[in-house]
Amino acid sequence: MIVKADVCIVGGGPAGLVLALLLGRRGVDAVVLEKHETFLRDFRGDTVHPSTLQLMDELGLGEELERLPHRILRQIQVTYDGGTFRPVDFARLRAPHPYVMMLPQSDFLELLAEHGNFALYRGADVVEVRRRDRRVVGVTARTEQGPVKVDAPLTVACDGRNSTVRRELGLKSKVYGTPMDVLWFRLPREPGDPEGLAGRVDEGRLFIGIDRGDYWQMGFVVPKGGDEQVRAAGLPAFRAAIADSVPYLAGRVADIQDWDEVRTLTVRMDRLFRWHVPGALLIGDAAHAMSPVGGVGINLAIQDAVAAARVIGAAFERGRPPTERELATVQRRRSLPTAGTQLVQRALQRAMLSQALTGRPTTPPLPVRLLDRYPTLGAIPARVIGVGLRPEHV
Repeated sequence: MIVKADVCIVGGGPAGLVLALLLGRRGVDAVVLEKHETFLRDFRGDTVHPSTLQLMDELGLGEELERLPHRILRQIQVTYDGGTFRPVDFARLRAPHPYVMMLPQSDFLELLAEHGNFALYRGADVVEVRRRDRRVVGVTARTEQGPVKVDAPLTVACDGRNSTVRRELGLKSKVYGTPMDVLWFRLPREPGDPEGLAGRVDEGRLFIGIDRGDYWQMGFVVPKGGDEQVRAAGLPAFRAAIADSVPYLAGRVADIQDWDEVRTLTVRMDRLFRWHVPGALLIGDAAHAMSPVGGVGINLAIQDAVAAARVIGAAFERGRPPTERELATVQRRRSLPTAGTQLVQRALQRAMLSQALTGRPTTPPLPVRLLDRYPTLGAIPARVIGVGLRPEHV
């Protein structure tokens, strides 16, 4: 099957669907190719930040978003041996929504898909980027019904850190080292547990708990490549580590019956030197893989999409696809906030994570103590995490 469109968007995540929705509102014919049949996935980023909540208001979707089942996160708290500290306070933000909404990403994506004027192909796994005279002219996707060829003067890659488009184009990136990987798993949540996002730093162990209402999405942060060592020690040792570091979960660790219930996120941080080639643009994690620190990857990807929609939509309103020079303006606008956010993430990794993962005494770092002692300072990291260094608006 051959499909023709103005823009082919590879990847139906937050960046891809926000871009498609915005382009559709400007009369641009967009096709989205999503690899999976549904948006439902375990342990994907489910945070909707204040800047994204404001963007949803601007799109007229804020009230519908609020009606979806969700939790509200107003502070980030981290427990050390010396007590519990609250270094990030979103409630101090001067923003329409001074909090982070904890919302299943599948629900968020279904809302965008429902209100977008674009064609969405689910179960369409892109296997080839097609070029003519060194210019990208579309892609080929594999589906259960057979191959689908999309012909489009512009392809936008929103297919994540393992981007097929990125690999096919052979684009090079600046790679930053990360000290950790994360093991994700679920445990029941009970009345009396902490609310929101709770961290526990122990000697050689770091746990993160994300409140999902009736369960905890737990992250066990391990040294880079430490996944195999943890699994080799066996499930009883894994359960004992959880119970030792997070005592209120001790009576529930038996719920983890098999290693198949524990997923490994291999943390990577990089940034492409060039986000564009003739006929193609890369945004979100396809252009810059982020550390999970702060959960800012979704925020940045959506802001990339808003900036890209502005440039692409303006070009098609002039009756033509964007030139490569115009695509380059997207990278120029979004490079500074991306690089700045990655710099902050690397600093936090050094200050807060490396010490915990090496097993040294885990007294709270000075920045954490200061932010907790002087609560008004908590608005600073809240702005970096929740709003970003260059928020975009419709």
